[in-house]
Parts: sequence; structure tokens; C-alpha cells
Amino acid sequence: MSNKENKREMTPEQLNDIGVGHFPGYLGIQITRVGNGEVAARMAILPHHLAPNGFLHAGSVVTLADTACGYACRVNLPDGADNFTTIELKSNHLGTARDGAIDVVAKPAHLGRTTQVWDAVVTNAANGKTIAIFRCTQMILYPKLN
Repeated sequence: MSNKENKREMTPEQLNDIGVGHFPGYLGIQITRVGNGEVAARMAILPHHLAPNGFLHAGSVVTLADTACGYACRVNLPDGADNFTTIELKSNHLGTARDGAIDVVAKPAHLGRTTQVWDAVVTNAANGKTIAIFRCTQMILYPKLN
């Protein structure tokens, strides 16, 4: 089976439904595009996304990037895999925002049978400036055999 056939077809709406009642839904993360191995998302900046200093909390940025990468991993699981879990993540924060929205695009760096590595760039939706660059490694999980 080719890698294209292994992909699980999911729409942005289906991925958004997965987040309802969970952390991505609570933060208001909205998947905006799924395709070509990538996932794009947006998060409107609300007061609860800010740190006490009035700037965007780094955890909000990381959650947006990690969600996009995780959902991208989900739709790109290899044949026979049924889940994944994050085993490492890193972010470099290069800017901030106080209002508006931030966008992210998650792209694969490595799509293996046991691990996947994802890169994401978070940008200010208003001006396109980079807020953060992010990389994570996902461990691919398979059903246990009895």
C-alpha cells in the first residue's frame, strides 16, 4: 500500500469535532485546512491566552502548534497504526501578539513507521510575522497482540 493510501482522510470539521470538550476546544483552536500531508489551524487571541504580563502565553502558542502537529500525525499514521503520543517537543519563540489571531501550519519532516517528526511555524494572522517555530517527535502506536 502506498503512503497516500495509508492516510486517513479527515476534514477540518471532523478534526475540530475531536477537540470539543478537550484542551484544543477549550482554547478555541480551529483547524482550517487539511491536505498534502499538512494541517493548518488558527486560534483567536482571547484574554485567557495571555500571560500576566499582557503578552501571549508561550503555552498557548505551544498548544496551537502541538495540536496541529498531532492532528497531522493522526491523518498520516502508517498502515496498521492506531494512535500516537508525543515523545519530544521544542519551540523557539521569536515574537508575540496581544490580540487578533495566530495561525500555524504543520508539515512533516519524517514519516516513519515508529516515529514521525513534525515542524510547525506559528505566525501572527494580521501581519504574517513569525511568532514561533516548533518541532515535535511522535511515537507511532500499534495495537497490542495477545
